Amino acid sequence: MTIQLYCFGESGNAYKAALPLSLSGLDWEPVYVDFFAGQTRAPEYRSDINEMGEVPVLVDGEVKLTQSGVIQQYITDRTGKFGGAPDEKYEVLRWVLWDNHKLSSIAGMTRFMMNFLPEDKRPAQVIDVMKGRLKAAYAVLDAHLKDRDWIVGDGVTNADFCCCGYLFYPEPFGFDRAEWPAIDRWLTNIQSIDGWKHPYDLMPGNPSDRA
Repeated sequence: MTIQLYCFGESGNAYKAALPLSLSGLDWEPVYVDFFAGQTRAPEYRSDINEMGEVPVLVDGEVKLTQSGVIQQYITDRTGKFGGAPDEKYEVLRWVLWDNHKLSSIAGMTRFMMNFLPEDKRPAQVIDVMKGRLKAAYAVLDAHLKDRDWIVGDGVTNADFCCCGYLFYPEPFGFDRAEWPAIDRWLTNIQSIDGWKHPYDLMPGNPSDRA
């Protein structure tokens, strides 16, 4: 049975699930969610797809899962991939949780405010605070990657898929790869994985669709 992933291209959180799913070898297909038309806020979506009103959502037969980190773990449990060595699982989880609280949550909100809100509704002071918090997170990640190719262990894991979730997007949100050489090298490592795709190539949905 083909796994379905409810997602849209602009969502970094959906990308965190779509990328390992795509690289896992599992049979899957994206199901486009029209976030910008309000689909996730519709009562039908919340009752039938995800009560939290979010993407990603993975449906595999009778299994329905939400939250990118949970979906990543499901992929790992099914395939044995991306979990790291047995003694690394808690270190992988540590970085997944760090990303959720310190990096992706802030990057996603900042990118949304800077690019997808009407210009007259963009809160400049809030954006400046968020960009400051992001800079601190980039510094932590860059320092950690200074002498290593991957966040945990000797190969790509869910820690990498989480932390890269928003960092390939072209829209401005206070991130410039050139300013963070270790992060830049690490992102190049991820891009070098056979089968890697940019979020706009992996999932349906692109800002140009609404231009």
